[in-house]
Order: sequence, then C-alpha cells, then structure tokens
Amino acid sequence: MTATVTLPDGTAVPALGQGTWHMGEDAAARAAEVYALQAGIDHGLTLIDTAEMYGSGGAERVTGQAIAGRRDEVFLVSKVFPHNADLKRMRAACQASLQRLGTDCIDLYLLHWPGGVPLADTLAGFERLRDDGLIRRWGVSNFDVGGMRDWFDLPGGSACATDQVLYHLGSRGIEYDLLPWCRDQALPVMAYCPLGQGRGPLQDARLQRLAAEADMSPAQLMLAWVMRNKDVIAIPKAGTLDHVADNAGAAGLQLAPETLAALETCFPPPTRKQALDIV
Repeated sequence: MTATVTLPDGTAVPALGQGTWHMGEDAAARAAEVYALQAGIDHGLTLIDTAEMYGSGGAERVTGQAIAGRRDEVFLVSKVFPHNADLKRMRAACQASLQRLGTDCIDLYLLHWPGGVPLADTLAGFERLRDDGLIRRWGVSNFDVGGMRDWFDLPGGSACATDQVLYHLGSRGIEYDLLPWCRDQALPVMAYCPLGQGRGPLQDARLQRLAAEADMSPAQLMLAWVMRNKDVIAIPKAGTLDHVADNAGAAGLQLAPETLAALETCFPPPTRKQALDIV
C-alpha cells in the first residue's frame, strides 16, 4: 500500500509523488515526459507538482496532457510566481495555469517563493480563489522558519497546507529549525529535489554500498530516508520509465535502524542555523 501524509485539513495524499521541473522545455521530449508521468500515475504516484514558472508554462501543459481523462486520480499541485501573487494578478495567473492543465480546479496552489507582494495580499488572493472554487487549498514554497512565522501570524495563515522546500541527504539544513517548527504546527513539508538532482549523495560510494546492503537502489534509499518520519512528501522528477519504476519502488520502504545510523554518520545533520538551501 502506498504510504500517505495527512494535510492539515485531513486530506491524505501520497507521500511519494512526481515533480515536473525542467519538463516542457523541449518539444522533442514532450511525448516521453507525458508517458513518464502517466506511468507514474499507474504506479500510484498520483501527486504531481508543477508550476507556471517551469518551462514558461510548458510543464503545466505536459502535466495537463498526462492527466487528460484521469484528473480524478490525481492530486494536482501548482505554484504562482511571487510577482503574480496579489489579488488582481493571481486570478489571471491561476486561470492561465488551469487552462494549461486542462482542469477547472487545482488541489493545492503554492506561492513559489517570498517576493515583494505583502503576504496579507497573497493570502487574500488565495482565499478568494478558494472561495470561487478555482483552488481547493493553498500553501507556500521556499519559506524559512522566519517567513513561516510571519505567514502564520496573519489572520487565517495557519490554514497553510504545506511548505515546499529543498530537502535531501546532502541538504539537511531545515532539520535545525524549520522542520521542527513545521512539526509543532502539524504542517507537512514537501521536499523538492529529494534526489539532489542526481548529484552529491546519489553518486557517493558510501550511499551506494548502504543501498546494496539494504537491497535497494541508491535512489530508493534516498527517497525512503526523506519519507522516514511520515510527515514529508517527496516529489522526485523522473523523465524515463526506468526512473519512474525505480522511484515508485521506494513507496512504503522502511529503513533499518543500522542503515539510518550509518546515514547519520555519512551525512550528518546540521549543528547550527543555515540559510535555506534553494536551487
């Protein structure tokens, strides 16, 4: 059974989904990208994350093509540019995303990163879109703990569904303060680039040895580690069927205590506050 994470409103979503960053940038790759996303849905990776920024809307078009006829199977996440995150421009941006996605409602709509628009205006825009049925819930992305406190201080700010941030074995800075803060609020975190974009730990001989000992692929080990505490959603991108199947194999995997201990030694947690890592 596919592991799930529960959002603040009680909705259970897959702990392992699919990312689409860098999709929709090459017309020649479009058919393969669509097929990969569809294969992921077949494997139970029914949470799909995209954004108006990705491929200048191209990733949303790829996603829309992949979910055509299967919209009810998918939990759809998209993101709005910070400069579009006020009352007037957010509606136009959301409607453009909906058109590219071929749907009438986005399940979770995120502010892509903090920008110049006052947070109160962004929150008001989210609420109006939700009231009008264009989105079901909203959240943020690339917010550090200070930004999250500011957001939660707003009237209604605690209705936030998630904070999507960079998190993987080679980037553990959020564990010092952001992740504990989110846990105190019962706020799940969504981890983008949970495989480190295929670099760093994934290529480390120590991780590869531990994966072999655990009878997992290195990617499965990294994904299982990200999801180990049942309150983090991982959204790796996979552009090929082999990568999709490999990622899907991480769903529900449990890491042995000795494996977790070895990973702590090889990739230690932070001992002080770090700037929020982004790519």
